[in-house]
Amino acid sequence: MAILMPKPDEAILARREAVVEALRAIVPGEGTVSAPAAMRVFETDGLTAYRQLPLAVVLPETVAEVAAVLRYCHQENIPVVPRGSGTSLSGGALPLADGVLLVMSKFSRILEIDFDNRCAVVQPGVTNLGITRAVEHQRFYYAPDPSSQIACSIGGNVAENSGGVHCLKYGLTANNVLGVEFVTMAGEVIRLGGKHLDAEGYDLLGLLTGSEGLLGVVTEVTVRILQSPETARAVLIGFPTSEAAGACVAAIIAKGIIPAGMEMMDRPAILAAEDFVHAGYPRDVEALLIVELDGPQAEVDFLLSEVEAIALAHGATECRISRSEEERALFWAGRKAAFPAVGRISADYLCMDGTIPRKELPRVLSGMKALSEKHRLGVANVFHAGDGNLHPLILYDAARDDEFERAEAFGADILRLCVEVGGVLTGEHGVGIEKRDLMTEVFSEDDLRHQQRVKCAFDEKHLLNPGKVFPVLHRCAELGRLQVHKGALPFPELPRF
Repeated sequence: MAILMPKPDEAILARREAVVEALRAIVPGEGTVSAPAAMRVFETDGLTAYRQLPLAVVLPETVAEVAAVLRYCHQENIPVVPRGSGTSLSGGALPLADGVLLVMSKFSRILEIDFDNRCAVVQPGVTNLGITRAVEHQRFYYAPDPSSQIACSIGGNVAENSGGVHCLKYGLTANNVLGVEFVTMAGEVIRLGGKHLDAEGYDLLGLLTGSEGLLGVVTEVTVRILQSPETARAVLIGFPTSEAAGACVAAIIAKGIIPAGMEMMDRPAILAAEDFVHAGYPRDVEALLIVELDGPQAEVDFLLSEVEAIALAHGATECRISRSEEERALFWAGRKAAFPAVGRISADYLCMDGTIPRKELPRVLSGMKALSEKHRLGVANVFHAGDGNLHPLILYDAARDDEFERAEAFGADILRLCVEVGGVLTGEHGVGIEKRDLMTEVFSEDDLRHQQRVKCAFDEKHLLNPGKVFPVLHRCAELGRLQVHKGALPFPELPRF
């Protein structure tokens, strides 16, 4: 494992049997798993290059059980890693050898659907697509739609602030969550927000969303549901170069058009998706845009003509507008299946996740071509072009020489390129372990210390998901230590208590 995790605490490992017995008293029967063979299914998440068996696995069914497990682990100083469906692509749910894996998959009920207030109250184990399926009979839906929506859980979406195809117009998870119930590491149950639009006081809901399991364990989520638009149509646009497609994306947004979704694929991804899904993608183009417009019929028709004119002005060689709902769904089926499709053409791949300013798309795409040659590995690009959220898929074979190490180095260079052009390390996959050691590319030591002080306010012992996000973990006492230089305190004008 190239990315190092915290060294296991031998004292905890030595009392494993006692820990398992205590956990079984809280979550009895099959709710506590300790046999190595049975835990094997939990040893990794969507970032399958890294694997680690946990100390034990618990699958609670009630909030009281979650609180009791956390309270016990807090008292015994045992790390806890929360896990949803395990689809994280940044290693956010990678277990620890001396830690308890807290799996929330049994929290799988939709508790309430409130069409009058346009919201739903769900448990964190409900799948993303499950929410839409529950409300679509009344022509409602849940807007964030990551490609893994058929499997990923809403609790994991909150942890990573997931996005998806429609996040350009309708926002990420943070823009569609109204309230949460969560449990702190000390076992305290806290509610933030609710069915109302905004919560009073500090934006703790915004703080918790995207916190990657470092601040608390979510046990209930209130989400916003939207009424389905009157019309939705998509257009496939083919380009002779990726740079031309990137320039078209910037031009569409500059025109003031905000599509419901705007996705881009390069030639390797196009061919893989077409062979897998048979969506009717053109095979003779280097880049493909899928642009969807939704709203009233007249508005959609007008905007489609505007998008088509912009595309042709940027050298598009093909523009095909969906003629039916079935054809629109087929356009998207290829995009949604791009990740498994690429899995058919490469023994292994790393799915990266960086975000850049839209205007830098041509430059970054050219840069990735150069990096591909430098590291002698292929790359297929599939990404949310509208908001600059890139998902390069680095192709490699772990069984060959040093290809995995070169893939890691290639990925790190892509993320450094994103930061260089004014972007950030992640758009929706999170930092986890994958980007942890690159955090200093974006943040100063002071920045990271301030972020860790927030962590201390929720989890002073740093027991929740340690080893993730922060490249160097400081104890809370160290972060609060006051430096005295030559007998003088910093900021002497401030009152001291």
